[in-house]
Amino acid sequence: MKPFQRILSIAKPHQRFLWGSMFFNILYSLLQIASIGTLLPILSVMFGTVEKVDTSKEPVWSGRIADYFSYVKDWAYYTIQINMDEHGGLKVLAVLCSITAVAFLLRNIFRYLGSYLLVNYRVGITRDLRTSMYDKFLKLPVSFFTEQRKGDMMSRISNDIGAVESGIMGSLVDIVNSPFMIISSLTALFLLSPKLTLFSLIVFPIMGWIISWVGKSLKKQAKFAQEELGNLFSLVDETLKSSKVIKIFNADKILKNRFNKTTSQWQHHAISMSRRRELASPMSEFLGSVTMLIITYYAGTEIINGTNKDPATFLAFIGVFFQVLDPAKRLSNAISAIQGGMASLERVSEVLDYDLKVEEVANPTPISELKDKIEFKNIGFYYEKSNLILKNVSITVPKGKTVALVGQSGSGKTTIANLLARFYDVSEGEILIDGHDIKNLKLTDYRQLLGMVTQESVLFNDSVYNNILMGNPEATEEQVIEAAKVANAHEFITQLQNGYHTNIGDDGNKLSGGQKQRVSIARAVLKNPPIMILDEATSALDTESERYVQDALEKMMENRTSLIIAHRLSTIQKADHIVVMEKGDIIEQGSHQELMERNGTYRKLVELQNFD
Repeated sequence: MKPFQRILSIAKPHQRFLWGSMFFNILYSLLQIASIGTLLPILSVMFGTVEKVDTSKEPVWSGRIADYFSYVKDWAYYTIQINMDEHGGLKVLAVLCSITAVAFLLRNIFRYLGSYLLVNYRVGITRDLRTSMYDKFLKLPVSFFTEQRKGDMMSRISNDIGAVESGIMGSLVDIVNSPFMIISSLTALFLLSPKLTLFSLIVFPIMGWIISWVGKSLKKQAKFAQEELGNLFSLVDETLKSSKVIKIFNADKILKNRFNKTTSQWQHHAISMSRRRELASPMSEFLGSVTMLIITYYAGTEIINGTNKDPATFLAFIGVFFQVLDPAKRLSNAISAIQGGMASLERVSEVLDYDLKVEEVANPTPISELKDKIEFKNIGFYYEKSNLILKNVSITVPKGKTVALVGQSGSGKTTIANLLARFYDVSEGEILIDGHDIKNLKLTDYRQLLGMVTQESVLFNDSVYNNILMGNPEATEEQVIEAAKVANAHEFITQLQNGYHTNIGDDGNKLSGGQKQRVSIARAVLKNPPIMILDEATSALDTESERYVQDALEKMMENRTSLIIAHRLSTIQKADHIVVMEKGDIIEQGSHQELMERNGTYRKLVELQNFD
């Protein structure tokens, strides 16, 4: 979807605010003509140039639209003359000033109401755009986050959408207001003096060219600036997460140099962008001023030479012309700001339009249980043809059995787990659940069957209770506590400052590695899935923590179908079936005893670890 079409699509639920704003802005524009128009008789009264009108004969409109303004003008002077004859010039002047004041008051009330409604329109669209992006984050495949930097994604959902709000949505007030103002003012100018108005029009083609030139360069510089801001966020994200490594290796100078380089590049593009943006306003103002001086000279010549004996009309014309300059300037600034915002909108659209790769078919098959087996059938996986990860792998995991994957790092074990969880889709072959290809299953139903505990415990900055509850949001407090007991976590949780309601900080950093892992296991236990995936769940733990966690895992795996990935082979000797992998291939498989008797790669791995 094109970026601007996306904005229009998101804007549909908020259109009532836009139409309301346009209505009040039309009234504002009409009152602008009226408020300036009332100045003409005031000036005429002040300068004493009101022509003596025959009050015995009221003006009549001929019915032609072209004669309407002349009729209104004649009727106004007719009314003024009657009242001056009856009440005197001072009272008429006071009444005209009061009418003009009311017109200006109503005009500014309508202007406020128009802007007020546009604020609702702008903020509503910004909220929906940010919500759409967050929803997309939740749907994006794991592969996206391995390819993209998290800091850049943070920049897009915060700074880029902020730039869209300030650049595009923030300029809507002027984009809506200014055309009405310009058109209504030009109409008034033509009615006052067609000849003088022709002089004023020479400025607009030049202003249009300047706006176009500034806008194109702004978009390019804005894109570069936002990209550098994304780099800066990524660097800050890495710094905050790697403080221990930075300190122990005295790497602060290296990172400071990177940060300074990034901020300098951002500064260069931001300054370049601001210079171009600021150029639009003074150039348009200068051209308007020159045009006004030309008009003043032309009209002044006529007044001095005596060919124009109505200086009040000229002063009213100058007043209306000044009303054109301001909206023209604001329109040029708005167009420039929109061009800058478009660069950010394109960066947001890149994420919103990203191909999910892992998608449901049109009519997915629902699934609620595992009845027979999981089958990996001749599967292959690669990111690119030259980067082969798995080739022709076939594994069967019967219901209620435990299958373990072992092998050196890079052999493809974790990839198999990720394919089973459908974080990625296989490049070749198929993964079957009870004979159904997982690509054809309803994704939310299928993942409801799965539980996963990984080497790195993923916990949220929340209480222990809420982290466990994520496994099953409908669970009772008793069920949460029971899950923690199964995971050997209840004892240490009750010793925390606030027990289950203790906040564990970012990534659970207030807990030890073993404690974090047991909370993760409790979460998986609470979900109570029929299929469990364990990806090196104990490899990062010390001996004592490993004993607690291993005991918890064994309790959890009772009567479940399990796929285990392990470096420590002592933890998988009880597995029903062991698959030995090397460089994306299966080289051995069988029970622990069978593989030891075969005296192959598995035995060598076991002996190496026993020696260690």
